[in-house]
Amino acid sequence: MGANELSLHLWRERELLEMLLFKLEEQQLLLAAGKSRWIHFATREVEQVLDRMRQTGLGRAVEVTAVADEWGAPEDATLRELLEHAPTDAWREVFSEHLRAMTELTAEIEQLRDANELQLRAAVRATQEAVAGLGVRTGEYDAGGAVASGETAPRLLDTDL
Repeated sequence: MGANELSLHLWRERELLEMLLFKLEEQQLLLAAGKSRWIHFATREVEQVLDRMRQTGLGRAVEVTAVADEWGAPEDATLRELLEHAPTDAWREVFSEHLRAMTELTAEIEQLRDANELQLRAAVRATQEAVAGLGVRTGEYDAGGAVASGETAPRLLDTDL
């Protein structure tokens, strides 16, 4: 019953992808509301879902190998390659639907992740500009490890923001 087990694993992965999408939307709402105080909790929850996905992915890999062997596909077959070796139209349809749904979820997750990253970078930039505008020394150090003094002290700037 390798195909049944593989289908169950794919359902679990789809649920985890939906949970990841939800957690990223939650993170985006916090960013949009300016609630940066809670971002570390949202980020930790995203990381927890990703860890669960890695574990589930290992189980899926085992099931794919078993189904590939049963269906005469290469041992390292992808889900798309398994479709070509499916013994019935029913299995081809089941796995096609899994593939379609997971592809769509992954695309949504990528878009949301990229949008959140932009918002996080903007928040960091705004915070840095606010601190710089205060005229308060932020603790620059010289090559010897002492606090730099005067306006001629060298500074390091992160230009990759």
